[in-house]
Amino acid sequence: MSERKGSLLEILKASTKLGLTSFGGPVAHLAYFKDEYIDRRKWLDDKTYADIIALCQFLPGPASSQVGISIGMLRGGLLGGIISWLGFTLPSVAVLILFALLYQSFNLADAPFIFSLKVVAAAVVLHALIGLGKKLTPDKNRITIALIAAFIMLLFPSAWMQLAVIGAAGIAGKFLFEKIADTNAEPFPITFSKKAGAVSLAILGSLLVLLPILARQTDHILMQIFDTFFRVGSLVFGGGHVVLPMLEREVVPSGWLNADQFLAGYGMAQAVPGPLFTFSSYLGTMIEGLSGALVATIAIFLPSFLFLIAALPFLSELRSRPGFQGVLMGVNASVVGILLAAFYDPVLTSAITSNAAFGLAAVLFALLHFFKVSAWAVVLIGVAAGSILFA
Repeated sequence: MSERKGSLLEILKASTKLGLTSFGGPVAHLAYFKDEYIDRRKWLDDKTYADIIALCQFLPGPASSQVGISIGMLRGGLLGGIISWLGFTLPSVAVLILFALLYQSFNLADAPFIFSLKVVAAAVVLHALIGLGKKLTPDKNRITIALIAAFIMLLFPSAWMQLAVIGAAGIAGKFLFEKIADTNAEPFPITFSKKAGAVSLAILGSLLVLLPILARQTDHILMQIFDTFFRVGSLVFGGGHVVLPMLEREVVPSGWLNADQFLAGYGMAQAVPGPLFTFSSYLGTMIEGLSGALVATIAIFLPSFLFLIAALPFLSELRSRPGFQGVLMGVNASVVGILLAAFYDPVLTSAITSNAAFGLAAVLFALLHFFKVSAWAVVLIGVAAGSILFA
């Protein structure tokens, strides 16, 4: 028993350290994880770590957070996964909740640094879009899927249309990419039985069906928040930056936030360490205070736990099926198109409203993309320069 507690304490210490220092987005997070968990603590070997990353790239939700949760699960079971998530997530949750409270209390909507954060968001999203495009749309077929997805989302911007686009892209991927999929997959160590995985998947599916019904029948704001953020956490492929368009389609048209408030929080989320999905904590606070923050944060991350428990026992079999990988290739291509549509509206339309804003966004993008400046440093530079330019 004492060994178990000691292991959990180790997980908490290591994950909290990462939550306080892991700036730079999902790719940087994976580098920090390797340094801490594999090279320094030697909790697992490089091959196991690579397999965990492969699994989390296949699942909806925040890939880097899921990698951290998986390592926690392998180290300390389900409780270890929860503790790993808490340590990595809570520092940025606290900062974003505080930012939302300050935004509301001091009427920061017209402050120059708020507009600067929207310009920063434009640079960051473009940088992420190019990076995802190179990785997920390397051929003409996948570029075509991405362009079609972007065109449809610009014409019919809604959360349900986004789901339809993702589903159609998955079906197309099954037929287009099944023959070129890489099926050379290694066995993966699992910590849960297939029965536990099936139960977890059943819970996930049941919640996706029941939560919208409960949200409509109860007409309670916290139930509506839980339904919205749980659905987003269950259906967003591609990680943190891809959560932008789906959340925007959910919270802005409903009147919970306006586009300026949304982009200000997204820009601020670039300045903090940890997962970008903690943007949900800011949104929840803006919608319904601290209770909204708690509900939104739990709801958007809960699917990650359910997916991991469901996926780990079946991973080896699924990764060896070319049809499954073909579906994912199509889905990932559509993710690029959805992000492209969101880059135009609301990011560009809200942030690039003057020559000065365009110039600052171009400089910030160059710092990120060509000079490899850290995202948090770009945020600070953008806010400082914007406070002068837009004063």
